[in-house]
Amino acid sequence: MKFTALKKIIALTGTVAILASVAACGTSSNSSGSSKDGKTEILVWSWDSTLSRTVKDFEAANPNIKVKVTNAGTNKTEYTALNNAISAGKGAPDLVQIEYYALPEYQIRDEIEDLSQFGADKFSDFYTPGTWASVNLDGGVYALPMDSGPMAWFYNKDVFDKAGVDPTQVKTWDDFYDAAKKVRATGSYITSDSGDAGFFDSMTWLAGAKPFSTGSDGQSVTINLSGDSKVKSFIDFWQKMIDDDLIDTKTAGWTDDWNKGLNDGSIASLLTGAWMPYNLLSGAPDGEGKWRITQMPTADGSETNAENGGSSLALVKTDDKAKAEAAYKFAEYACHNAKGIKTRVDGGAFPADNDTLKSDDFLNMTALTDSDGKAHEYFGGQKFNEELAKAAANVSTGYKFLPFEVYARGVFGDDAGAAYTDKSITLAKGVQAWEKNLKDYASQQGYTVK
Repeated sequence: MKFTALKKIIALTGTVAILASVAACGTSSNSSGSSKDGKTEILVWSWDSTLSRTVKDFEAANPNIKVKVTNAGTNKTEYTALNNAISAGKGAPDLVQIEYYALPEYQIRDEIEDLSQFGADKFSDFYTPGTWASVNLDGGVYALPMDSGPMAWFYNKDVFDKAGVDPTQVKTWDDFYDAAKKVRATGSYITSDSGDAGFFDSMTWLAGAKPFSTGSDGQSVTINLSGDSKVKSFIDFWQKMIDDDLIDTKTAGWTDDWNKGLNDGSIASLLTGAWMPYNLLSGAPDGEGKWRITQMPTADGSETNAENGGSSLALVKTDDKAKAEAAYKFAEYACHNAKGIKTRVDGGAFPADNDTLKSDDFLNMTALTDSDGKAHEYFGGQKFNEELAKAAANVSTGYKFLPFEVYARGVFGDDAGAAYTDKSITLAKGVQAWEKNLKDYASQQGYTVK
């Protein structure tokens, strides 16, 4: 097979410790799924805390199926573990959580099932256009959307009031630049970015860029970062923000210092996915009542949007029909059944389905409920899901990920990261180096590069 070398290279990247943990917690995807009591057992890998909440009701409705949900690590370590298990032919889960950007890798290597065989191809109207497009690959449906991450602008209203800026009136990137100068004058930064590849992809998607594509035969890729005018428009905009010290480029995301900045207002807003509310509640508790949400500013002020994050449930290739059917049943319950979805949304997941996004209960929410059952009006009484549902409806389709996107994002910082802190290196030059790296890597893996 053309990509055997790619599988071997990926398999070698894992550590002995990861392999050991996989072997300990996993069962072969091709082994018998029957337990001693005659139930079909399925193993699910997921870092999402809401998925396990659906198991009790699912098992009650399906007494012949036993579900074990295991956290195999963060998304990055899970992919390494999954690659190792698939390559070794043992230890792989039956179902696995895979982010949308990583899904094409597993589809093109023929390591996940086309769920059309179970009828999933009939679900196109059920999911939002962005999430449905993300699981529709090469004419098949290779996962069910679990959640979504339409981008939105989360902002600390207290800081913006002090700066004299109303974010709801900031429509264009030029407006955002002007707002950033006013926020900086208060001593805060409008946002932070130390070189996040996912953010870069999302912002170029937002701009209308289409720098990547894969041939229908799965053997050719187009990588055109330098020649895409929409990529350039974002690079020019973000370079101006960096040059004028209008973004915090020193504080890495998801660190204690980053949470501290969000908590005290020194980082005044975030351009990020709709899954952010509960992260703000836990990471920046002193911001309660101060934060609000509005739509993303865009290059020209048009109403469009992009995804930032979001994930799916995919069925790992197997010869065991009983396990495959049982695994799909659970995936459909968690991702397509109204009760299963509600359980997950109540736990903090942002929905990928149109029904939930249109429901009054969802749209009228003004409070976040913590793990102790306490309600927090973190967004000052705003019906925040109304904004997020609008953001989801505005997501454009057509953006494509590379068939080795996990690698691509992993090396973004090596190639372009210095541009965020070293004024002698431009972001354009950093992205050019990234582009060269990606083209070289693609050639090494046996792709024809266009």
